[in-house]
Formats: sequence, structure tokens, C-alpha cells
Amino acid sequence: MRNEGRPGEVRGQAKRARVVVAARRPGVRLPPLEHYGDGPLEPEGDYDGLEFPGTDLAAQDGTGSRFMDCALTGCALDETRLAHARVYDSRLSGIRGVGTNLADATLRDVELVDARLGGTRMHGAVLERVLVRGGKIDYLNLRGARLRDVVFEGCVLVEPDFAGARLERVEFVDCVLKEADFGAARMKDVDLRRAAELGIARGVERLSGAVISPAQLMELAPVLAAELGVKVAGADD
Repeated sequence: MRNEGRPGEVRGQAKRARVVVAARRPGVRLPPLEHYGDGPLEPEGDYDGLEFPGTDLAAQDGTGSRFMDCALTGCALDETRLAHARVYDSRLSGIRGVGTNLADATLRDVELVDARLGGTRMHGAVLERVLVRGGKIDYLNLRGARLRDVVFEGCVLVEPDFAGARLERVEFVDCVLKEADFGAARMKDVDLRRAAELGIARGVERLSGAVISPAQLMELAPVLAAELGVKVAGADD
């Protein structure tokens, strides 16, 4: 007679088998959109159901603004001030810019596709159900940010700064991380196994709560040994 096991035992086995909880992806479904005019952004502005096709928003001030059900496509965001902005249920495609300020912003149910950004300031930001797919972002500052249900997919992140950030249910899929900083970060259900390249400059000791592959463990071995103060030498050295 086959022993099915007690319900508590079955649940315990299932829990142990679950290595990491998958991130929930955003389901952005935009309604029919109205074309945004040529006027500049305004601080504390309210933008609802608008399309920004190739709009030049460089150096404009949208501090504290709210974007709901919006599509920004091919927009220039050089030095655009969007600190404390709230972006909900929106899609940002092909945006580009250097020095975009999104400090303390909130992004919820957002898709960021094929972005080309540099020096983006997102320290203290809150990201929930966000998909970053394709593109390249240099020197992304996410210090002290909170990321929950965030997926980085097929993108290149050069020297991203996650220092002091909290990451929960975050996945790195087919993306490249170069010289990432995880110093003082806190992680829960962070899946790094499918990263195409995993380069960690600082904070390798903060990977508790993350899952890596056996191959990645071998690649990180020298960094881990250095962090632990372990000298590695052959028997004849």
C-alpha cells in the first residue's frame, strides 16, 4: 500500500523543494491613449491615459508627478527631474537619457523596454511588479531602494548600485551584470541563476537570500575566498 504521507509532511516537502519564489510580472494593458501636447512637464502634474511618442522631455521638471496608463516611446530624458514621481500601469519603450532623476519615485506595474540610460538616479525608489527587458543601463543608482517582484531580462547593467537596497522576488534572466554593488543589501527569493554574466564588485557576502547556479559559485569562488580571508595556493607553492 502506497504511503501518501500526512498532509503536514507533504506541505513540508513541497516547501523544501521550492528553491525560490518566482517574481510576479506586470500585466500592462493600456487603454486607448490620447496624444500628449508639446507643453513642458509640470511639478506635481497629473498625466492619465497619455501617449508620449518621441517627446523631448530633456531637462524638464516633473517632480512629484503621477503617470497612470501612459506610454512613453522613444522619449529623451536627459537630466529630466522626476524625483518622487509615481508611475503606474505604464510602458516605457526605447527611452534614452543621461542623468535622469527618479529618486524616491514609485514604479508599480511598469514595463521598461529597450532603454538606453546612463547615470539614472533611483535611490530610495520603490519598484513593484516591474519588468526591465532589453537595452542597456549604465551606473544605475538603486541605493536604499525597495524592489519587489522585479525582473531584469535580456538587458545589460553596467556597475549597478544596489547598496543598502531590499530585494524580494527579483529575477535576473539572460542579462549581464558588470561590477554590481550589493553592499549592505538584503535579499529574499532573489534568483541569479539565469544571469548571462554575474560580476559582483562588492557585497558578495550579502547574497544570503539569493540563489546562484553551481557554475556561478565556481566563478565567484575567488571573490568569496577574498571576502573570507582565505588564501588559495597549490601544495607546492
